[in-house]
Amino acid sequence: MPHTDMAFQAELESIHGVLLLRLSDEISQALPSRGMVMMEGSINGLPITAPAEPDGLGSHFIIIPDELADQAALRPGDRPNVVLSPAAIWPEPELPADFLEVLTGSGLIDRWQACTVRGRWEWLRWLRATGNSETRQKRISVACDKLRKGEKRPCCFNAAACTVMEISKSGILMDP
Repeated sequence: MPHTDMAFQAELESIHGVLLLRLSDEISQALPSRGMVMMEGSINGLPITAPAEPDGLGSHFIIIPDELADQAALRPGDRPNVVLSPAAIWPEPELPADFLEVLTGSGLIDRWQACTVRGRWEWLRWLRATGNSETRQKRISVACDKLRKGEKRPCCFNAAACTVMEISKSGILMDP
């Protein structure tokens, strides 16, 4: 289903040094999911492809990549011109080193690759949705077990919660 571009301005915020753009409720409601939605478009005319992450309150936000922030000289409080639409093709997520090591050591890379790109993003959101290293290691083990059994997505987690631990608390994006 094709989506039209959404053009708007919004104030950039910084939470614990992470520069982000909160989407208005109106923009967020126009997205095809309450969970993560991959977006593409531009900020001040510079291209961006990034996930619109759920904020845990029914809306979304986008983390501004450092390279884009530097190139466009973006700072908290700026109100850049933004043009976004849901991406037709999701980019491959970057695998965290600890998970890659276990997948490789367990011979599960082929099973990982058999998941859809969106499914791989969901696995990684579930893995990062904890600030506890023991829980993370347990989730990596569970993910490997599920992949071994042919499962292609994690289950039983709130896909509409914020899973970026350094800027959220109890699944809800913090205020600046």
